[in-house]
Amino acid sequence: MSRQQRLQLFEFQTRAFIEGTVEHINNQWIFFDEETDEASILDDFLHQEIEVFRFNRWKKGILFEDGKVTFGNETLHLKNQDVVRIRKHLMYSLERLLEEINDDSFYQFVSHLNSLGFSIFDCIYCYNHLTFLKDAERKSGVNFIIFDNQEDICNVQHHFCYYKKQTDRFEFTLNTGKRTVIEKFL
Repeated sequence: MSRQQRLQLFEFQTRAFIEGTVEHINNQWIFFDEETDEASILDDFLHQEIEVFRFNRWKKGILFEDGKVTFGNETLHLKNQDVVRIRKHLMYSLERLLEEINDDSFYQFVSHLNSLGFSIFDCIYCYNHLTFLKDAERKSGVNFIIFDNQEDICNVQHHFCYYKKQTDRFEFTLNTGKRTVIEKFL
């Protein structure tokens, strides 16, 4: 699995965006989160990817000062009540973990998580023990990850042992009592 294929899996995750509308108030662009009704200054997202819904489709660009969004050579100026979405960032420890596991384990983990109704962007806690073993010859331990999709909670224990063979075991436990295990040996 190439880096491009991993990025595509990220691209199609549910709840990967914060969606809402923008308004120009007191010479500042304000973003209103559709889900939480919370307001934040759009400048907090400067130089990040943003998508603007125009002409019945999403246009992807980079946000700049004064409500300017660039799409390659084109520049668009935001208008009041424009619908926008901003890509969420993964929790740092989860992002590192996903980079550290092999392609097969990555795919199995993300696919199974999705099949349970969760997105990697639903992560609310991640303890990545693997990061602390960077220079160790034999790496073994457990990572703890908690996901919340607003309907259910999923706790994942990632048991790993990387020495002569590579073993990844993911134990998924939902608040409903449902439990599943996937294991990968290399």
